[in-house]
Amino acid sequence: MSESLIPLLAALTYLIAAGGLVRSLREGNTRSRAVLWLALPAIVLHAATHAIGWSHLHGPDLHFFAALSLVGLGMAAFSTLAAGTQRMEALGVVIYPFAGVLVLLYHFAGHGHTENLDWRLQLHAWLALLAYAALAVAALIAVMLWFQERALRRRHLGGWLRALPPLVQLEALLFRSLAASFVLLTLALITGVMFVENLLAQHLWHKTVLSFLSWLVLGVLLFGRWRFGWRGPRAVKLTLTSMLLLLLAYFGSKFVLEMLLKQG
Repeated sequence: MSESLIPLLAALTYLIAAGGLVRSLREGNTRSRAVLWLALPAIVLHAATHAIGWSHLHGPDLHFFAALSLVGLGMAAFSTLAAGTQRMEALGVVIYPFAGVLVLLYHFAGHGHTENLDWRLQLHAWLALLAYAALAVAALIAVMLWFQERALRRRHLGGWLRALPPLVQLEALLFRSLAASFVLLTLALITGVMFVENLLAQHLWHKTVLSFLSWLVLGVLLFGRWRFGWRGPRAVKLTLTSMLLLLLAYFGSKFVLEMLLKQG
């Protein structure tokens, strides 16, 4: 198989998986494991696209589109895992096409040069990317939770909302995702402090501050949930706030440095 076909097949398989989920949800078959299996080849092909690119560069490529694509890969993997244990197939309807677009962006516009990172900095980078992916999935669940609560208040729970698990179960999944995000982000910040030189240098200070603020918002939300039973709109708002801060911390700074200022 030609290497250039692998990302195209990954994107196509993601679309097929999303289409299969839409059809399954319309028919009311919300536990169709056969449809979820369609996502596994897409995830493998997505990962292979990066592995091939890294083999050509003889090292990891973590530039803007490459990092975005890796986050999309993580989101696809996390959402498939969630759908395999919960009624969360609706996640894949959104995430799989999104991951397909990102792998194509990486293939056609995202190849940079290899990063000169030792294993410690690679560990920090991987933890950060996994934290972004987990928090992005949590943010999507928070949006679904908001729509579901709004529909219940209006007593109009129809359409795709019927494919979601009960409100209590969806809320529990949200906070499990947030807890995983908090752990990963904590480890990413710790490894950053331990392994990244000049963490508060001019081009890193805003990333450090915004990442810490995102971590702080997550910590406050999880503490509020444990101590005061926070839920509903407050949980949704704080989840989206944390996600926005983390998005600005990493991809905002990478966009400015790499896309606008053309600095590696």
